[in-house]
Parts: sequence; structure tokens; C-alpha cells
Amino acid sequence: MALNSPSPVVLQVEPFGGSTRRHNTSLPHLYWDDAAVTRGEGVFETLLIHDGKVANFQRHMKRLQASATQLGLAVPDAEHWGQAAAEAAADWCGQIPGKKKPQAAMTWTLTGGRASTGVPSAWITVRALSDTQLKQREEGVAVMTAERGFSFQISPTKKQKPWVSLAAKSLNYTAAMAALREGRAQGFDDVLWVEGDRVLEAATSSVVIVKKDKRLRSPEPAGEIIAGTAVAALFELGEKKGWRCKHKELSVSDLYEAESVWLLSSVRMGARVTRINDKELGSPGKDSLKAVRGLIEEALTR
Repeated sequence: MALNSPSPVVLQVEPFGGSTRRHNTSLPHLYWDDAAVTRGEGVFETLLIHDGKVANFQRHMKRLQASATQLGLAVPDAEHWGQAAAEAAADWCGQIPGKKKPQAAMTWTLTGGRASTGVPSAWITVRALSDTQLKQREEGVAVMTAERGFSFQISPTKKQKPWVSLAAKSLNYTAAMAALREGRAQGFDDVLWVEGDRVLEAATSSVVIVKKDKRLRSPEPAGEIIAGTAVAALFELGEKKGWRCKHKELSVSDLYEAESVWLLSSVRMGARVTRINDKELGSPGKDSLKAVRGLIEEALTR
């Protein structure tokens, strides 16, 4: 992060509508009995700020609402949160002179709130992109495959239990953070969850492979694979531009055989996988690389 980057913005949001207020980032704002702290009970979304505006707002809002519903939290009002998000983005960009505004990361957080009041807590943050995020966009990432250690595959005759679904984007990222620490200790940038030879998703992003003849493939979002807003945006734009996009079960061997492999997330955008475990992946041609990068950038900045 550049030394002269704008200060982070924290905007406290009334979850049921009403006022917002700018919070001093040097002071704490969570109470001792907030469910986010005592139970890890809450949901979040991370979005990209591009040209001073929130990118892919509707996709993120729908997922935040679905996550809140699944966890029994107050369902966010789209209009209210949209106004608050625009205010937070304007506050951050207002610190930067000139018309050209750098990209930034915005995070929405909604928790179960205080045990003593039952009132949910909600806030929005905006901060500069990290040097690591920008570097991985340009240079790609080396990934380590790892088993999650549990499986939520459900037989056709049994319904999935709501308390074991990973469909909600919850604050419980303990396993993912532990896996990333282990991966980095072994010289990798990221971790790719697998189940045997089956590819699931990365620790904090979705997996997309590029195949010949303008084909894009990504694992089906279900059960233990969260629905990625970045993949949805990419597939929608890709279809319009003549790419054949499909959710399909992928194996590790599919990754090795692909023209290129990408980890997609809203802020880091597209990070090309350059190595999986001890196997270096071949680099796609310049034209293919340029086309995929351009498609990802356009899709994730709309």
C-alpha cells in the first residue's frame, strides 16, 4: 500500500434503515458482547471500487441478503445499503485530488449484534488495495492443493442440513486463514481446496479455467462451493462476447491441461495460476492472455 494512500473509511450503518455515521478509525466500535466477536456470527461481502463507484453492486447485495437469510440475520435493505455504500465510496475518493480515482476495496459487514440488546451491527469499510493484491494481478500466483478435511456432499435421497452448508459468506474464515498461513510457510501464494482429485475453490476466491476455442469452465457452486459473484459477472459478459461458459466438475488434471487457470475475486480480480504444487503451468500465448485479462477486467469493473 502506498505511503500516501487515502486513510481508510469506516461508516457505521443502521441495519434497518436510517442514519449512517463516519467512525474514527483510531477508535474501536464493537461492543464486548457482539455476536461477531463472541460467536463469529455474521456475514460480509468485499467489493471493488472502480472510478469512484461500487462495481457489481446487485450481485453482492443479493448474496449478502441470501447469506443473512441463511444465518437468520436481519435482511439488508438494498436501497439503504446502496446509499451507504455510495457515501462511503465518496468519502474515500474525496481524499484524492483530481478526477482519476484509484481502485479500492469495500467491505460490508453485518453481525448478529449485541446479546444484551439483540440489535444487529453493521458497517462498511473502504481501504486502498494492497501491494500484494496488485502484484498477484500482474504476476500470478503459485498454489498448493489441500483437502478441507470434511465433505458436505449430499446423496439424492437426503436434504442438506442448513447448519453444515457453506453457501453463506460468513465471518467464519478460520480454516481458510489457517490454510493460507500453512501454504505461505511452504512458499505458496494461495491454497486450492480439493476433495480427492475434485477441484472445489480457492481459500478466498473462485477457480476458472480457460480452454481452447474460447471456453470458460468453473466448478458448480453448491454445498461446499460458494457462489462467486466474480465468476457470475465473467460468465455473463463472456457469453455476450462469444465465449462458451459453463459450470462443470473439474479435476486437478483438468487444471494441468487447461490453456490457463485463474483465481477470481472481486478485488484481486484475476490472478493467473503459474504453479500448482511442484508443477509449473505453461504460459498461454500473448493474445489469449490479453483477451482473458481484458474480459475479467471489464466484467469485474462494471
